Amino acid sequence: MNQVSNEIWIRPSELKDACAIMEIDSKVWTEETTPSPIHWRSREQFLQSCPPGSQLVAGIGDQVCGYIGFSHPTGLKSNEHVYDINIAVYPGYQKRGIGKRLMEEIKRTARHNGVRKLSLRVLETNEKAIAFYGSCGFIVQGRLVEEFLLNGRYVDDILMWCSV
Repeated sequence: MNQVSNEIWIRPSELKDACAIMEIDSKVWTEETTPSPIHWRSREQFLQSCPPGSQLVAGIGDQVCGYIGFSHPTGLKSNEHVYDINIAVYPGYQKRGIGKRLMEEIKRTARHNGVRKLSLRVLETNEKAIAFYGSCGFIVQGRLVEEFLLNGRYVDDILMWCSV
């Protein structure tokens, strides 16, 4: 009998991962986690915004179950030492160490590419994500007060960072 591996693997995203990542986005990025839920109109639109190699994907067995996207915040040479990141793990695979492994791998990738700083944004209402980022070494670097009006409530956008 073949035993399915529960080992987490991580690799750069490939063209074949587009639909799996789009599915993760549809489940993770909701009104509770982002100011505007992500709904890709097509695979082509997704690939234009998120080309292969702009994420690291994580999986178990043959299932892609999470990713971490990364890019330089601007096209300026003076800003090439920074990656803006975003991370998502399919709800059924959360709390299995996938997010931690993705964070460890993006830090290795960043160091290898000469990047010194990782930064991200998170809604103040997303307490689980804030706690997760803190456990990965991120600290608050700023706050955009009342940045979004969500469900009739003004919500701060928290800027976090960590050194690589």
